Parts: sequence; C-alpha cells; structure tokens
Amino acid sequence: MIVSSFKPDLQIFADLGGVLAFLPVGDLTLDNYLGVFDRVPFLQFLANSVLISALTVVLGLLVNSMAAFAMSRMRMPGRRIALGVILATLIVPFEVMALPMLWWVNQLPYFDGVEFAQGWLDTYAVQIVPFIANAFSIFLFYQYFESIPRELDEAARVDGAGWFRIYRTIVMPLAGPAVATAAILTFLPAWNQYLWPLMVTQSESVRPVMVGIDYFKQLNVSWGQIMAYASIITVPVLALFIAFQRSFVSSIASSGVKG
Repeated sequence: MIVSSFKPDLQIFADLGGVLAFLPVGDLTLDNYLGVFDRVPFLQFLANSVLISALTVVLGLLVNSMAAFAMSRMRMPGRRIALGVILATLIVPFEVMALPMLWWVNQLPYFDGVEFAQGWLDTYAVQIVPFIANAFSIFLFYQYFESIPRELDEAARVDGAGWFRIYRTIVMPLAGPAVATAAILTFLPAWNQYLWPLMVTQSESVRPVMVGIDYFKQLNVSWGQIMAYASIITVPVLALFIAFQRSFVSSIASSGVKG
C-alpha cells in the first residue's frame, strides 16, 4: 500500500505481476498525496475522525470502567446476571442492529445550540453516543479489577472513603494496562467506522475519513490516490498502538492470570 502510493497508476499495474510491487522503484512521485487533498476535504474529514474517536474513547473509558467497577467490587444482587446479559450482546453482529438503531436515533430529540429538533442524523452525536458503552471493554475492565486485592477497598472504607473515591483514587490508578488496552480497542472501531457514518451522515462537515474513500471510486478511479489516502489514515492507528503496546501486552497477559 505504501509503496504503491508513490507510483503512477500505470506503474502500479505493471508491477503487480512480481516482486517490484513491494519495492520503491521506478517513477516515484508525491502526486498521489497532493491529489488526495485536491479530491477530498481531507483535513475536515481527519478533524472529524479525531474528534469522534477521541470522545468515544474518553467517554467509553469512563462509562465502561464504572460499569465494570460496580459489577466487580460492589456486592449488589444480580450483578453476574447483568454481566452475562452484557456479554451476550457480543454475539449480535452490528449489521443486525444497524437498521433498528437508525430508526431509534432518528426519533431522539437533538439540541442544535438554538432549538430542539427531532433526529440525530447528520450530527457528531449519532456517531459517538451509540458506541460509548462497549461489552468487551466492560468485560476487560471487570477481569482486571478482579485481580486487584479487595483488601485495598476495605482499608479505604475503614478510612471513610466512598465507592466513587475508591474507584477514582485506588482502582483506576492501578488499572493502567487495562485502560490502555480498552483505549486501543475502542479507538480502532471508532476510527474505522464506515457503514454507520455512511448511513447517518450526508454533510462533509461531519463525515469521518473512512467515508472519504468513496470519493475516489467516483468517475475516474485513481488507485495511486486510494493507496495514498489509505496510507495517511493508517498512521494514527500505528502511532496509537506503538505508544501503548507495552501496556496493551501487559493487560492481555494479566487479565488471564488468577492468583
């Protein structure tokens, strides 16, 4: 993908038959990258995706960790049933929920800053709110919280700390690897969303980068520009994983260890 992004279309197809497709040889140029900015409002799409992904991650970490904390540390009746129901949603593919969810978000009231209107279509909210709560993130936090000694909770309770203070000052600071893993696993789907934004957005002012790839399939298809566009939007994903990979591996290892 990266090598092809520097080649003209004719050379891309000429090199496909052999190892030259993987080598940066021939008539290399930055025209494909320049063409990306000419063909689509890339900076607008990029800003939209960054905003949507960042808010989804931040709100998701808060909501999912608090839900997991309640089911892990607070001995309330029915908590294991609640966890089982949450995990059961993992077997339902998004395509099954897409149309019902589309109907529901179109019925909800929305405040545009001036007045209330009906329907969330063509807004940032419709791309963020439905994906804040995540069953896998809740389960990941739950498993990690179970490995934290409960004696810490009891000591804090003796000192007069409430549940929210225990969550904020004891459990979450110890759950750094789980936070990093949940952040990565929340960011990836939010960044890669294609079907849902395609269904619920019409304005370029709120569309994310993944929908932007459709612009290159219209009229004259430029495969070099498609490769350049795909290379650019892959960079944030790689940067995030490289930044958090140590915590990611630590969380995956420790979530399966019981002692």
